[in-house]
Amino acid sequence: MLPKFKPAGDSAIAIIFGSEISEEINKKVHAVAETIEHASPEWLVEVVPTYTSVYVYYNPIKISYSEIVAALKPFLSAEPKKEEKRIVKIPVVYGGDFGPDIEFVAQYNNLTIDEVVEIHSKPLYRVYMLGFLPGFAYLGGMNERIATPRLEKPRLKVPAGSVGIAGRQTGWYAIESPGGWRLIGRTPLKTFDPTKSPPSIVKAGDYVKFVPIGEEKFWEIYKQEWGEEQ
Repeated sequence: MLPKFKPAGDSAIAIIFGSEISEEINKKVHAVAETIEHASPEWLVEVVPTYTSVYVYYNPIKISYSEIVAALKPFLSAEPKKEEKRIVKIPVVYGGDFGPDIEFVAQYNNLTIDEVVEIHSKPLYRVYMLGFLPGFAYLGGMNERIATPRLEKPRLKVPAGSVGIAGRQTGWYAIESPGGWRLIGRTPLKTFDPTKSPPSIVKAGDYVKFVPIGEEKFWEIYKQEWGEEQ
């Protein structure tokens, strides 16, 4: 399928590579995005890769829409680099006060809590993109056996590090925020720190492995990361 160009406002253009969420398409998305960023043309403002598209923000004073379509076409030949997988291990304490919805997830899917933990922590998840909130990683690869609908009424306050499930997706809240995902656990890691560069411990194209830990280990790591209990 040939990429399609679509205007996204008066100063952005989307390069759409398909509609199916797949690792192959996502790798192509990032290859093209990285090539555009590396070239850094004078009209470029920002490049944002998503699941299946690359959004290119540009200065409309320096280049028109028709001109940018022509300017971007040479970048479409970029191919993904053959690199070793960067795997980021995320320790998680499952259930209890850290994962108040894990029992619902288990019951909804006719599983035990231990089975939910095993199924959730087994895969290697690809980080397809970051978005929604600072440091929020959209992951691919969750087993549909633990797919569970969102909360009917979102929580007003979800602690940073909370790991959740929403439909066929899983991920964690890198910062404290409202949220409607079913919470099954929590990581003690500070996965987003605006004072660091880069601020997020993961980036698009990385892989994530959830590692079950106990509560004692959680607080040990938490104090190292955050400096205090909460």
